[in-house]
Amino acid sequence: MSLLQTHSATENIKPIFLKEVKDWNELKAIDSFFVKFREISPNEILSNAIELKDLIKSLKDSVKPTIFDVRSLDARINILYTEVLRMADLTAIEAIQATEVNMQLDKTIAAFSNVTIKINTLLEKISFESEIDIDTEFIGLDSTKIDIISKKTIDLNLKKESINKRNLKKSPRRRQGS
Repeated sequence: MSLLQTHSATENIKPIFLKEVKDWNELKAIDSFFVKFREISPNEILSNAIELKDLIKSLKDSVKPTIFDVRSLDARINILYTEVLRMADLTAIEAIQATEVNMQLDKTIAAFSNVTIKINTLLEKISFESEIDIDTEFIGLDSTKIDIISKKTIDLNLKKESINKRNLKKSPRRRQGS
């Protein structure tokens, strides 16, 4: 129980997306806490399990940035919380094996990595959608089936086009000499 074992590092938020999560303190606290678990003994895992459980509970209960308020991310956070609860429960078992503790830590690390992977995926999707310039007039989109982010982009582009057309009509035209 006192032999150090090396565990894999958690997935990180991609550097280009760090500004999107900079104010999400609960996520940052958990990410920095997991650094302790890279090379650790089962005894140290168990002694840190309750504190990690509290950090993940605060993440679960926190007010997430609006763009992360999606059910698929909530599900991953719930799985992470379940895994850390199992790890915290191991502290009460006196005859626990070191392999069981290490295995539970690996599951918890994987669950947190899945949370950060999902965050990266959501931010990549938003970035991709903001790059798309769609003219609904020509492709016949059913705007009732477009997600809210794409719809806002389309509406904004249509509004800009309308303003540009009005400005062109108002500008005086020069007569060409014959």
